[in-house]
Amino acid sequence: MIADEATLARLMAMAQRGDREAYAALLPACQSWLKRYFARRIGPCELDDLVQETLLSLHRKLASYDPSRPFLPWLAAIARYRWVDLLRKIYKANEVEIDGDFEALPDEPGISARISLERLFAQLPSAQVAAIEMVKIEGLTVSEASRATGQSESLIKVNIHRGLKRLTALIEKA
Repeated sequence: MIADEATLARLMAMAQRGDREAYAALLPACQSWLKRYFARRIGPCELDDLVQETLLSLHRKLASYDPSRPFLPWLAAIARYRWVDLLRKIYKANEVEIDGDFEALPDEPGISARISLERLFAQLPSAQVAAIEMVKIEGLTVSEASRATGQSESLIKVNIHRGLKRLTALIEKA
């Protein structure tokens, strides 16, 4: 079953009010949507785990949904954050010390992901790239990134938001 926006929004609003049946119907519909959303973004070996992580985040953020707003953009925002977290995890797990022997580099999905990320970053302003790398990839706080770049904390947040929005648009376009 592929549920439409109105159905999902209605189910979510009912789930917020404690309707267990609506929640039980919402989760499989969201799971199906998330599988389609992530299928083009990650490898099949990561798909189920990422969908489950996103559904857990949906459960944790259940109270933050505003029923007067569309549901799918809200779900997509949660999915996008979980996806970026996965990319950061893959990137950190696959850091390789380069000693000059480039033939010895393994052909890993994390390396391919980093190369793809670098290509995407090439299309963003350097301030946005720096903010995203420091906060979302390296794990610095906004305050630490602000001190490191000399930008205000609010500018760091704006650069991250705009950069991620642009990256999403580039990826969805591709």
